[in-house]
Amino acid sequence: MSFFKRIALAAAVVVMAAGAAEAKDWTVVRMGTEGAYPPFNYIDSNGELKGFDIDIGKALCEAMKVKCEWVTQDWDGIIPALQAGKFDTIIASMSITDERMKQIDFSNKYYNSPPAIVTPKDTKMTGATADDMKGAVIGAQTSTTHSQMIEKHFPGAELKLYPTAEELQLDLENGRLDGAIDDVIVIKDWLKTDAGACCKVLSTLTPDPEIYGPGAGIGVRKEDADLKEMLNKAIDQIRADGTYKKINDAYFDFDVYGG
Repeated sequence: MSFFKRIALAAAVVVMAAGAAEAKDWTVVRMGTEGAYPPFNYIDSNGELKGFDIDIGKALCEAMKVKCEWVTQDWDGIIPALQAGKFDTIIASMSITDERMKQIDFSNKYYNSPPAIVTPKDTKMTGATADDMKGAVIGAQTSTTHSQMIEKHFPGAELKLYPTAEELQLDLENGRLDGAIDDVIVIKDWLKTDAGACCKVLSTLTPDPEIYGPGAGIGVRKEDADLKEMLNKAIDQIRADGTYKKINDAYFDFDVYGG
């Protein structure tokens, strides 16, 4: 073997070794979530993470035969934190959108529910058209598809942004907003509380597919295609074996997976 062939072979071995060192066997998957979006993800009175997202994440980990580790992260920084390696997935009711897919990748959807407008019970608004909401102060959580929906389809409304759904709900309860937009399930869950007694669902909205995409998916780094494939297979598995339905029925009286 010539000197140059020996050098090339040695270089190939080094590259292969480096690739093997970087390969992930996914015995542990760190699941990132917000922990402030009931009933999908929240921290209960005992300081434990609960919610539909959490139960689905645990079921997926079991199907993938990996250990789940949970990390909470403020919504605003959740994509940068995934990219920085703070956790391996985002399971936080995040819609699969073209804009987000420029930064990260997604599993297939694991649920899909529409947005809605919630208002004080004594609202003078009779509907949720662009004309109805012209001049109204409408709240939304920042960096969400819901805020984009208001910007695009209700340009006459004044959009007020909040870092969390809880802060948004507090201002609505205290009369500082004419209305708010959020997932209809989140709104209905809040309306069952004492704080939500102030308000009502004015109308559900038809999701703009260019904004909302096909539904909520699990975010992964673009380089983790193997993890994405594992998640997709696990979603199919829990849908087929009844695990998904059992979790679904603990929270909702309809199939939140959607059509």
